[in-house]
Amino acid sequence: MKKTFLYLLAAISLVHVSSYASNTWMLDDEQNWDLIATDEQKKFVENMTFAQKLVNDGNTKDAKSEFAAIKKNFSELSGKDFDLFVKSEILLSNRKLVKSARSFEKLLTKYSESILRDMAIKREYEIGINFLNGRKKVVLGFIAIKGNTEGISILEKMIDHAGVDSPIAIESSVAIAKNYEKRKKFDEAYLKWYEIYSLVKSNSILKRDALYEMAKAKHASYNKNPESKKPFYDSTTLRAAKSYYEMLKSYYPEYADEIGVDDTLKVIIEQLAYKELSIGLYYQKMGNIQSANLYFDMVISNWPDSKSAEIAQNMLKENTES
Repeated sequence: MKKTFLYLLAAISLVHVSSYASNTWMLDDEQNWDLIATDEQKKFVENMTFAQKLVNDGNTKDAKSEFAAIKKNFSELSGKDFDLFVKSEILLSNRKLVKSARSFEKLLTKYSESILRDMAIKREYEIGINFLNGRKKVVLGFIAIKGNTEGISILEKMIDHAGVDSPIAIESSVAIAKNYEKRKKFDEAYLKWYEIYSLVKSNSILKRDALYEMAKAKHASYNKNPESKKPFYDSTTLRAAKSYYEMLKSYYPEYADEIGVDDTLKVIIEQLAYKELSIGLYYQKMGNIQSANLYFDMVISNWPDSKSAEIAQNMLKENTES
């Protein structure tokens, strides 16, 4: 179990290394660090990279020694923020993910200008993603529960520190949205995709995909209701799904054709039509013919090409002739 965790963390982690000084490093759009630094600064980063690798490998003893050497050799990093960062790393090395995340969060909150800020942000990202990927949280010392909620909480706090429109924040938001979808929390997924849609560039593939996911989430939110009871639920989500699919068709026509948006819109239209029809049928059953005819007329007017319109026409004809 420990090896599995360490491999997961290592796979997420050491691609990126953080800043030695806030004005010497820049994180580009591909999440790579662009270094403009002195030889001493480069040496510091190399040492920190090695120390974090020891943490990822679970080599706590050697990691402690390496961090102690860094503190000694780089006296400008001997402050309380560095001590708190090391404490967080050692907790991580010992697989105490929740405590480690809280410690990193304390660092980011208390020492927001720390030169270790970006490293701490990256670590919170790694821990949060680890929980979303299936890592369990232990409560009461021995009970293991799914860590989705914990992971999302960690990532949301990290997003606040990194800035909602930063590459790592957008990446985290996508992971959160997909996690909600996987757990069939469609309303929460929609809100996260909407946030992403609002933040990313207008010409990006991610904006297109976010719009698609918004449409799917709204439709799925309606469809999760029992089939026999769907007509009795509010149609707001269904109408929103229709609107987003129409936007997708308008903004990205080729992609819409590729994913079959027209077919999905036909399904949604049939659902909307049947919802109005079912109200008419209810009034018909209750003997309120006038109200029933009103709804039958609405179905025919609003959804003329639907199957429900055919039924409505027949019902209207019967009521008129009787």
